Amino acid sequence: MATSSRFGTGNPARPQGWFARNWKWSVPLGCLGVIFLLAAFVGGILLLVEISFQKSDVYRTAMERAQANPEVMQKIGKPLKAGWLSSGKINISGSSGDADISIPISGPRGKGTLYAVAKKSAGEWHYQTLQVEVEGESQRIDLLQKEPEDMPVQP
Repeated sequence: MATSSRFGTGNPARPQGWFARNWKWSVPLGCLGVIFLLAAFVGGILLLVEISFQKSDVYRTAMERAQANPEVMQKIGKPLKAGWLSSGKINISGSSGDADISIPISGPRGKGTLYAVAKKSAGEWHYQTLQVEVEGESQRIDLLQKEPEDMPVQP
């Protein structure tokens, strides 16, 4: 003789797992996770490139020359800071190489771009171009020109 229950067959329902209850969230969260991982990967590559630029001799010398130039300090201001996302290329093979980079710079008085083109021969860099283009001005500041000795350097 079979007993019947007022509420059904008598088999209790098995509780569902988290994924079964929330499966509608898994697709959007999975897509967002993939997008986040892709963005982190691209950001990591950009960070590595930027750090490698900043550690190069050409980058450091260009920034030192720009920071020491009185005309750049007058137009852009002190302290002169390098911005992110420098562009260009640096190729070094042993004691030779070449570089062509542009560095965004800014200071309290304005913004600009520092351009450096150089070739490395016998372990020494020789600059063909080292200029600052100040935003809003047509004339570039040439950092390769020698300063007249009687010209005072402003702090």
